[in-house]
Amino acid sequence: MLVAPVSARITLPAFFTDNMVVQQNSMLTLEGKAKPQRTVTVVASWNKQKYTVKSQADGSFRLEIPTPVAGGPYTLTLSDGEKLILDNVMSGEVWFCSGQSNMEMPMSGFDRQPTQGTNDVIAKAKASTPIRIYNTDSKDGKWIRQFSKTPEEDCKGEWLENTPVNVSHTSATAYFFARYLQEVLEVPVGIIISSLGGSKVEAWMSREAITPFKSIDLSILNNNEPIKNITATPCVLYNSKIAPFTNFTIKGFLWYQGESNRDNVDLYKDLMPVFVKDIRNKWNIGEFPFYFVEIAPFNYEGANGTSAARMREVQQQNMKDIPNSGMVTTLDIGHPVFIHPTNKETVGSRLALWALAQTYGQKGFGYATPIYKSMEISGNKIYINIDNAQRGLCPMWTPLEGFEIAGEDKIFYPAHAEIETKTTRLAVSCDKVQHPIAVRYAYKNYAKASVFSTYGIPVAPFRTDNW
Repeated sequence: MLVAPVSARITLPAFFTDNMVVQQNSMLTLEGKAKPQRTVTVVASWNKQKYTVKSQADGSFRLEIPTPVAGGPYTLTLSDGEKLILDNVMSGEVWFCSGQSNMEMPMSGFDRQPTQGTNDVIAKAKASTPIRIYNTDSKDGKWIRQFSKTPEEDCKGEWLENTPVNVSHTSATAYFFARYLQEVLEVPVGIIISSLGGSKVEAWMSREAITPFKSIDLSILNNNEPIKNITATPCVLYNSKIAPFTNFTIKGFLWYQGESNRDNVDLYKDLMPVFVKDIRNKWNIGEFPFYFVEIAPFNYEGANGTSAARMREVQQQNMKDIPNSGMVTTLDIGHPVFIHPTNKETVGSRLALWALAQTYGQKGFGYATPIYKSMEISGNKIYINIDNAQRGLCPMWTPLEGFEIAGEDKIFYPAHAEIETKTTRLAVSCDKVQHPIAVRYAYKNYAKASVFSTYGIPVAPFRTDNW
């Protein structure tokens, strides 16, 4: 929290500024500094009511006020004898967007790494479109790196309008999500972007959440040694880039991360449900939705390696283990030598479809990732059943790539796969394997999607074995 001299006017954390979006139909917590032991008044233009609280001896105060149904612009006027006015405030839907570089990647791309189709979107951005952006990662396109050994109460940034310059510096994944949501719901949408390239999930977890994991060394949090690697040091990103916001009401949480945890994926499987449970507890607004992105195909240590395949498998397990969650696959937009898929619109749109269906109750469209359900062995074929493909799979009458099959010798061979016309099961076989017992699909670091739901969503990679 900002500390103000006694003579200064009211000061608030940086995320209370002009242009901000507050979560509609909720409670807004105002925390700040005023003159010591003064009556602080707050008037919100949406209901004209006056709310008061007395500041403490150190000037700190805390006040909750109700927010209206989506709309705006509004003003918030605070006073301890001297006024502070927040203008152009909107009420709508607020989403927190976090993760590593694929969440961080701005609409304008990274140097030498473009984003697909974003230039026109940037150029057409209008301030009148009620999308607002709070970016903790950069200011005017220059990176800001924030970290701390202890939880902070403030985080650098400011709420920005939907202008070409501001949009160009905004997370492409988060922005495409916000744009889709705003177009469908026709309400203001605010995105708080708090990410860091190369970061492990451990850095985003609170000390309380991570302490039970005894294999993780937390000693650096107890001494004065400088932090050498902020992306891998436990808790330091949570402290600086999540903790300050936990009293600011949000609707839900978007997460695009995992590439940097391929070296400890089995631990990651256990960390993620704890991470999500903890941030929900910290916000204390219920089991808000948590939608995340399965890591995309990329060569990593080699195209045929399986470290990324194992991570994707764990992420699918995370979706089952984390209540009120959803996962989008990116199997169809990966690239063998670009770890950052250029097509971020597909990612943002698929996240938005999850939110529209599961959070906002919209119907009539597909949103859930088709995932492996079960298998049946019959003769020299294995039949695969897929969940979230109620209307079947496609393309029909076409050999499908990326499938492998193995017998009792556990040696996998490229397989012939197609969709059965009547059952829409996947039928997988190979002349070299007369007694098959296991199937894998796209279970490699880099693979291409070949089978989809009728809504165009790729079937997520899978294996039926656990070898």
